[in-house]
Amino acid sequence: MPSITFTDSSGESRTVDAENGSTVMETALRNAIPEIEAECGGACSCATCHVYVDDAWSATVGGPSPMEEDMLDFAFEVRPTSRLSCQIKVSDTLDGLVVHTPSRQG
Repeated sequence: MPSITFTDSSGESRTVDAENGSTVMETALRNAIPEIEAECGGACSCATCHVYVDDAWSATVGGPSPMEEDMLDFAFEVRPTSRLSCQIKVSDTLDGLVVHTPSRQG
């Protein structure tokens, strides 16, 4: 089972197990990760599950789709490694993934 480390804006990290086939957002919600709101429930129609993919994982995770890029226009403090966690599918390839959450969503 892959693990994901979420580091919040204050620097506190939580490593949790994730299910293959789920999304990083679903994993965050199941584990009560702070700073992930996910108001649209994963439909890529808001920007409230915004995360920063750790630089070491950026190439593995890949970049956003055009639709996701449009939604990131509404995110707080977008960076080159910004992604919507609802659009990142969990797989064994992402075991050890590190993402950082912004201090606020949207």
